[in-house]
This record gives sequence, C-alpha cells and structure tokens, in this order.
Amino acid sequence: METLIIKNKTNTKSLTQTMFKSEEEFEKLVFNTPELLSDIFLIKRQVRGSNKSGIPDIIGIDEDGNICIIEMKNVTVDSDIIPQVLEYALWAEKYPDSIKSLWLECEDKPEDLEIDWDDTEIRIVIIAPKILNSTLEFVNKINYTVDLFEVRQYVDNDNQFLFLNKLEVENPKRVKTVRGLMEYNEEYYKTIYNPNSVPDFIRYTKEIEKIIENKKWNLETKYNKKYCTFKHGFTNIFGVQWIGTKSFSFRIKISKEEAEKFGIKMTKYSDRKKTAIYYIDPNKTKTSDFVDIFELAYKKL
Repeated sequence: METLIIKNKTNTKSLTQTMFKSEEEFEKLVFNTPELLSDIFLIKRQVRGSNKSGIPDIIGIDEDGNICIIEMKNVTVDSDIIPQVLEYALWAEKYPDSIKSLWLECEDKPEDLEIDWDDTEIRIVIIAPKILNSTLEFVNKINYTVDLFEVRQYVDNDNQFLFLNKLEVENPKRVKTVRGLMEYNEEYYKTIYNPNSVPDFIRYTKEIEKIIENKKWNLETKYNKKYCTFKHGFTNIFGVQWIGTKSFSFRIKISKEEAEKFGIKMTKYSDRKKTAIYYIDPNKTKTSDFVDIFELAYKKL
C-alpha cells in the first residue's frame, strides 16, 4: 500500500491509499473529474450498443476528433485486459454511427470540436489503480493508440487527493499498415489546412516557444492535428489552435474574470475548458502583447 506524505510549515501528515468501494464509484469519479482526462470530452457512461458483447465503461471524443474507448478496472490490471478493449475498439470502428448518435444527443458538447465521422481514429484508454508493466509489452504490439493511466485516491477528512500517473511505452509503437504514425508539422498541416495560413500558424507557435525559452518556463511543446499546445505534465497551459481551415486562435487557460482584466479583447470564453480564446489576425496580432497573459496562466500552476 502506498503512502502520501503531506508536509507544510507546521506539520506532516501521512495518508494511506483509500480503495474505491466499487468499480461504479471509481467510474463516477473519473466521469465527474474532467481534469483527469483533460483532452477528452466524455460523452456517456456504460454505453450499450448492438452487435457486441460487454459494455465499454465510458465513450469520449478527444480534441483531435478521435473516438475514445475508456475501460476502467478497480483492480490491478495486466495484459488480460487487452482482448476486451480490442473488442470494444473494433465495434467502435465498425459502427461509428452509434457513437455519432450519442454525440448528437449530448447537450453540452463543445462547439469548437469538429469531427470527421467518415475518417475517425480509435483511441483506447485504460484506467486502473495499478497497471503492471507487462501490459506495456502488449500495448506496443497493437495498431491502436493506447493510453494507460493509474488513478489512486487518498482521503483526509473532507479532502480528496488524486494521484494520476501515465505509463509510457518505452519502445516506439509499430507503424500502422495503412496510415502510419502521423508527424504533425508544416508539411502535414498544408495537406488539411489552407497552405497560405500554415506559415503564419507555425510562426506564432515559434514565437511562443521563444518566449518560453527566455522566461525559462518548464513547458513542453506538443503539435497535434488541430492545435499546438504548451503543457506542463498533463495540463495544457496555452497554445494555438486551428479554427476551420484558414483561421486560428490563442487559447489560454485562465478564468474569465482574469482575462477581462487585460487590455486585449477576448473573442470568447470556453466555460467547459476554462479557457480564454483570442482570434489571431496575422496582419495585426502581436504575440508579444500576450506575454503577461501567458505568464499568468503559467504561474497558476
């Protein structure tokens, strides 16, 4: 059993891991704590579909429009879970209209998330308090993107502490037969976005990288299909995201009240992601004007 040590200026407290009472309790926790899977919009729990045995715990859509099959276990997980999640993934790949129906029925879905239902990828997410390293060997041999997360809880009176650990595959995943692993760069963006807009998109991401370097901020750059984000651990702090095929925007994780204190007009605010959105005009918008806002978002860590 693991122990969490909490120390401040006056005392030190030790907390032992508190097991979830049931898989349902564990599932509800993840579904109701979107910060755990910050890049995935969770659509529905316990999805029941035709032509498949068993029920995936949660269905979601990530920021790239990928269908996410989320399987949870309230026990230590080993490679025996792989055949089960593969069955769910094959079902989702064969019947994307079933997922689309759930998406359309969802009342609070994000407005800025575009999904090409004729060209969706399947992403598998496995969550458990403990995942044996042997599971990674099997993950590396299948042709779906698979994320493994350990989630454990520690309780101190009314306070609940959650431990989140993403297991990393040591060896590169095998290339898919048809599509292969995608490298998101300027050449790729020109194949799906307006080629005249892509150099400006890249320019803004490089200008932010220069600010991060000068400020010595501990942030990682991650390019993806629809955005370039600058993140700390699992948390996206700010970035540049495509809007349609020609336009893009700054997205900065701060409160609406904080955003309104700056002299730059905010285009809109995403309550779901707690993110301020500023559309970029390549002929007018200066990255340097946003340094103070970037710094506020970073310091909120």
